Amino acid sequence: MWLSFFDINTRTSKVLHPLPIRWEFPSPSWVEINTDGVFRGYLGLATCGGIFRGTMGEFISAFSAMVAEFYGVIHAMEEAQKMGLTNVWLECDFALVYVAFTARTNVSWMLHNRWNTCLNYCGKIRFRATHTFCEGNACDDKLTNLRFIHRESFHWYNKLPSTLFHLDTILK
Repeated sequence: MWLSFFDINTRTSKVLHPLPIRWEFPSPSWVEINTDGVFRGYLGLATCGGIFRGTMGEFISAFSAMVAEFYGVIHAMEEAQKMGLTNVWLECDFALVYVAFTARTNVSWMLHNRWNTCLNYCGKIRFRATHTFCEGNACDDKLTNLRFIHRESFHWYNKLPSTLFHLDTILK
């Protein structure tokens, strides 16, 4: 009744073409880095997780950190550079990160030098950045939430954490 009084349309549009949301294997010789971030305002905490996977979806390494997603993505690219990766596909669910990479936008002065180094690295390798929906990688979501449980500022995983075994099998 009140909605019609204020002339608010209560009809919803139908989805014409459902979009499948799933993790995809990277191209041969590429490494895919998926990142995810979470902010819990009531705790005042932000965390980010990332997972590096090879051509066949095999686990390479992962991280989780008590930082915002943008910082986490920069860190992931720094790690990719240390690993000597030359074909990198970065996939994240934070649209602003995707836009920052594709439009080469400026960032906060606190991250300016690291961001420029990151962009410089991306310009020297075969690099691809894409946006996915948060449902696109459940492993990253789990990694991100591990920081709320363990409360350490940063953790690097050289083997798949046991809490992700089930999810990793399902997603391949």
